[in-house]
Amino acid sequence: MRALLAEHPKMPATVLAERVSWSGSVTWFRENVARLRPRYLPVDPADRLAHAPGEQVQCDLWFPPVKVPVGPGQAASLPVLVMAAAHSRFLAAMMLPSRTTADLLAGMWHLLSSQLGAVPRALLWDNEAGIGRSGRLAQGVAGFCGTLATRLVQARPYDPETKGIVERANGYLETSFLPGRTFASPADFNTQLQEWLPRANARTVRALGARPVDLVAADRAAMLPLPPLAPDVGARWVTRLGRDYYVRAGANDYSVDPAVIGRLVEVSLDLDRVEVTCEGQVVADHARSWTRGLTVTDPGHVATAKVLRQRFLTPGPAPDVEADLARDLSVYDVAFGVTGLDGQVA
Repeated sequence: MRALLAEHPKMPATVLAERVSWSGSVTWFRENVARLRPRYLPVDPADRLAHAPGEQVQCDLWFPPVKVPVGPGQAASLPVLVMAAAHSRFLAAMMLPSRTTADLLAGMWHLLSSQLGAVPRALLWDNEAGIGRSGRLAQGVAGFCGTLATRLVQARPYDPETKGIVERANGYLETSFLPGRTFASPADFNTQLQEWLPRANARTVRALGARPVDLVAADRAAMLPLPPLAPDVGARWVTRLGRDYYVRAGANDYSVDPAVIGRLVEVSLDLDRVEVTCEGQVVADHARSWTRGLTVTDPGHVATAKVLRQRFLTPGPAPDVEADLARDLSVYDVAFGVTGLDGQVA
């Protein structure tokens, strides 16, 4: 059995019993395998990490085990972006419409600018698809970090200790914020969360022997200031408006002024609004819906479409074809060389 464990340290006890033709008590055999196995397993020590002020903010997505109403007859389990300052353990969090790159970047900028008030030297993420995988950042992430003058570090796979601070923060949110609460909408969830976070940041963290609210000043002092210009967050693309005068944004359809049908329009999507412009003029502005498969219509657009459709179906006055074709017959004489321009016979 020792020889098998030396070669295959993770071999199940039942397979080991079969290989050595064990015929005694299976329970006794399993207990002894469990006692001997650690001697043959490779050791993976986890170092204790020390974080200097302002050095790092750890980021992660927490999926609360509740469904939040997002519209009539619809409820969804939505991600919550959690950011924890590694030195002070200061927490910032908010619910997002999705885990796409555009929403993740917009959420990070909102939390950094409104709750932390500074930019850390590094943002630590795991291999979240909206941030990047296999050593390659998602489109837009590098530009976001460049505007903030920070760098993004991705933890190695199967290395939870690297961002253990934010992982524990997720568990703390689930056991201390969530129990006993009900939510009427994502906005209600975020309102309750923002009201609770100051109490969470005022608790004493046993590992530090201090409160995050008392240590965050040192974090901010060592961090970089917010950039003078906000980074380009959200999503933006150009499309040609079809006859049905709707554009798809964030899994929903939004109406656009039908007067620009057939022209190129620019669609801008952020956490709160969906805006459409044509040659610099706003032709649609809607509150973003967090549902899926919804059609959002502006009554003004429907009224404009009705007028344009009626105008298209009503023919205008017919042109006077005979008047257009009437011309002096002498023109043909000149054209065929019968007479000259002066009227004399050629």
